[in-house]
Amino acid sequence: MTPAPISDPFWPRASAWLAGTHAADALRRLSILGVPVARGSITPGRCDLAPAAVRAALQRFSTYDIESGGDLERVAATDHGDLAVAGLSPAEAFQTVKEGAFSSLVGADVLFLLGGDNSITYPGVHALGVALERCGLLTLDAHFDLRDLDAGLTNGNPIRALLAAGLPGRNIVQVGLQPFANSRFYHNLATGAGITVITADDFHRRGVVPVIAAALDQLARSADAIYVDFDIDVLDRAFAPATPGSRPGGITPAELRTAARLCGANPKVLIADLVEMDPERDVAGVTVYAACMCLLAFASGLLLRKQ
Repeated sequence: MTPAPISDPFWPRASAWLAGTHAADALRRLSILGVPVARGSITPGRCDLAPAAVRAALQRFSTYDIESGGDLERVAATDHGDLAVAGLSPAEAFQTVKEGAFSSLVGADVLFLLGGDNSITYPGVHALGVALERCGLLTLDAHFDLRDLDAGLTNGNPIRALLAAGLPGRNIVQVGLQPFANSRFYHNLATGAGITVITADDFHRRGVVPVIAAALDQLARSADAIYVDFDIDVLDRAFAPATPGSRPGGITPAELRTAARLCGANPKVLIADLVEMDPERDVAGVTVYAACMCLLAFASGLLLRKQ
């Protein structure tokens, strides 16, 4: 049995923050909602266990962001627990996820969804509460997620489903696409739909700040609200053994952390999700810890918002 961490009043823990501990003069409000949908994934796994794994691992993290100087004690976090969707197919879970996300966003500056597989991006975007024509979507993902819809909604086709539902391709930016993880057909489908495609090599060559800043600026010009999808398989496989879709050559946890902070700082970003992590496949907690850093950096970014 692992002993409990030693308590230190001068080292506030992120787990206590998520449980509701924050300063009386909090500047921002963040909602957290677990969405453990995993049934019907292309590669079967236990992504439904990820929300609990992230919550448990937060006891190993503090609330202070030394890079920005912000402290999450100034962000009032509300954890709404997990939706009762474990065991449901993505189609069966759609309405529950959409309504649960929409209601959890009320009274908060932003909502962070802990998946679950990537199918939750489809109801998540619908939960923004604005017409799809006025939504923007930024994905950090090794894959296009544009597979056909013949078998219904899966973790391999939420972007295809959103296009079919009316989200304009010009309002989508996809970052981190990997060689030998996609097909020519889906690449052509993406570019033909007007999606902005930024490969992993493009990302490495240009740098995380220019890429993410430009993507957010582009989406902000055409959208009233932006949704960010953090698929953990965008990471290099060395840092993400707990996701079957990760490949060598992906981005680093430090780059993901910076990207998350930038997204949290953008006032048009209303919902973000973190998906595709199976804790049972993890090694030494490396993937779960990277996921925690993504959540915490995103929350830290809220303190940098100008509005």
